[in-house]
Amino acid sequence: MKFLDQAKIYIRSGNGGAGCVSFRREKYISHGGPNGGDGGKGGDVWAVATRDLNTLIDYRYKQHFKAGTGTHGMGRDRSGAGGEDVELKVPVGTQIIDADTGRVLIDLTEDGQKALLAKGGNGGWGNARFKSSTNQAPRTANPGEPGEERWVWLRLKLLADAGLVGLPNAGKSTFLSTVTAAKPKTADYAFTTLHPHLGVVSLGTAERFVLADLPGLIEGASEGAGLGHRFLGHVERCAAILHLVDGTALDPVENYRVIRNELINYGAELESKPEIVALTKCDAMPSDMISDICDLLEAECGQRPLPVSSVSQTGLKAFLSAAFQHVEQRRANEKAARELKVKQDALKRGEIDEIRPWSP
Repeated sequence: MKFLDQAKIYIRSGNGGAGCVSFRREKYISHGGPNGGDGGKGGDVWAVATRDLNTLIDYRYKQHFKAGTGTHGMGRDRSGAGGEDVELKVPVGTQIIDADTGRVLIDLTEDGQKALLAKGGNGGWGNARFKSSTNQAPRTANPGEPGEERWVWLRLKLLADAGLVGLPNAGKSTFLSTVTAAKPKTADYAFTTLHPHLGVVSLGTAERFVLADLPGLIEGASEGAGLGHRFLGHVERCAAILHLVDGTALDPVENYRVIRNELINYGAELESKPEIVALTKCDAMPSDMISDICDLLEAECGQRPLPVSSVSQTGLKAFLSAAFQHVEQRRANEKAARELKVKQDALKRGEIDEIRPWSP
C-alpha cells in the first residue's frame, strides 16, 4: 500500500428538510386542524481515528464528501427522516486543519476518537408547530437550515516514539531493518527512502518502542530542496531524535551541522527535543579514525557520539537503550498527566474533596 501523509478534501453536511403545511381533511371529521410534520435533520460529517489504517491513500482518489439531506415533512404529522451521516476513517495521529485559516480543528491521537467536522442543518417546523388558541389554522412552515461546507487538510503525523534523521545514505534504513522486523528498501544511492517506515524495537519483554525511519534531508530542505522537510512533521510526536552521521563521509561534522540547521529551520521546537548522535558504518573504519571523528563531533554537538555498525551489529544495544530512557520518561509523564486529569474530573463531580500529591 502506498504511503500518503496529507490530503486536501471538501466536506459538506446535509441541508435540513423543509417543514410541511398540511391540514387534516377526512370525511365525517370536522375541524381537523393543521397536521404538517417537521423536516428531517441534515446528515453530519464525522472524522473517526482507527488503528486499522496507516496512510491517507484513500483520500487521493476521492476528495468530495457530502452528507445526506433531511427529508421534507409530510402531512398527518409525519416528520421527515434525518439525512445519512458521513464518517471519514483516518489513521491515528491525523490532524484536521482548516484549509482557509490553517487552524488545527482536531488532533486525533487515540483509537476510536471521533470528531464532528460539519454539523447538518436542522429541519424546518411544520405548520402543526405554529397552531395556538389565536392561530388555529396556520399556513406557515420553516425551510430547513443549510448545512456547513469547508475544505480541510488531513495531515498524518506518525505516532512513533523515536525518529531517525540524517543525510541520505547515512544508514537509516539499514539500521531500521537490523533492529526491527521492518524491511525498507536499501541501496547504495541517495534518496532510497521516499516515505517514512515504522518498526518496533524490542529490548526486552516490557521494553518496546516504535522507531520511524524518515526520508533523508539535504541542505536547503527547509526551502524545498530534495524531498523537502515536510516529513519532519512525523518527528514532532517523538520522544527523542536519533541522529545518524555517516562516519565514512568526507566531513561528518559538516553533515551533522547541515541536519541540525534543518531541524532548527523547521521549527516546532524540534531543536529542543532530546537528541542522541550515532556514528554509523564503523565496521568500515579503523578504531583510531573512529575516535578522532567522535572527538570532533563531541566538540560540535556537546555529547559523545555512539559508534555503531548495522552490518556487524556492534553498539546497537547501547544506542537503543539510550533512546528508550527518553521514551520511558515520556510515558511516565503521560501516565501522570492522565491520572491527574482523572482526579480533576472526580473533583469536579464531587467524588473527592481534594487532589493529594502522590508520595512513595
